Amino acid sequence: MNVNPNVAKIATLVSESSRAAILTVLLDGRFHPVNELAYMAGIKPQTASFHLTKMMNANVVAVEKQGRHRYYGILNEEVAQVMESLLSLSPPVEIKSLKQATEDKQIRFARTCYDHLAGSLGTQLKDSLIEKGFLSEEQHEFLVTERGHEFFKTFQIDIEKSRKKRRSFSPKCLDWSERRHHIAGSLGNVILERLLELDWIQRLPNTRAIKITSEGKRGLKQTFSIDIS
Repeated sequence: MNVNPNVAKIATLVSESSRAAILTVLLDGRFHPVNELAYMAGIKPQTASFHLTKMMNANVVAVEKQGRHRYYGILNEEVAQVMESLLSLSPPVEIKSLKQATEDKQIRFARTCYDHLAGSLGTQLKDSLIEKGFLSEEQHEFLVTERGHEFFKTFQIDIEKSRKKRRSFSPKCLDWSERRHHIAGSLGNVILERLLELDWIQRLPNTRAIKITSEGKRGLKQTFSIDIS
């Protein structure tokens, strides 16, 4: 039976609320210092360090050292996908303030899921690529069509280079807020990076939410027929 061992590891780790909060923060695909993770999880830095060490030992979290400073991030795409799937099974968080409501709306509309695009924008982008005949949908992955190769070349995305990376090319990732799939893997990553490069979208600090720029609204409508009012 082919089972991803990370499922059991992450299920055990997220049974503790502080570790679950840290992992959710790390789904933005970036590396964060302990103090920042502690603040965002609402715990003390010493407590965050304890939990991060535990997750590092379980091969769920990685650390990068820069001088005397340490920065922590999710180890790999597989861990992120399992975490995103667990979020899709979780009951919705109770909204208790206007700030929470605003943040929840932003996260659901457009966010990063590790290193690719998720939320409503992520699923709309996937739908557009399929409707235009650039992608076809299989059981566990998306395939780039002949028309798709031409489109991505025009869009300045090197499909063959992305395919050679040591990771899955275009697996499906279940979107926890949309309850549908978006594009993960190296293809999902290069699409996200291209949209950032074009300044159609921008990362926001201290959140996974993504901002759509004015140029992005025009570009997404012209290129993908996605109308963002």
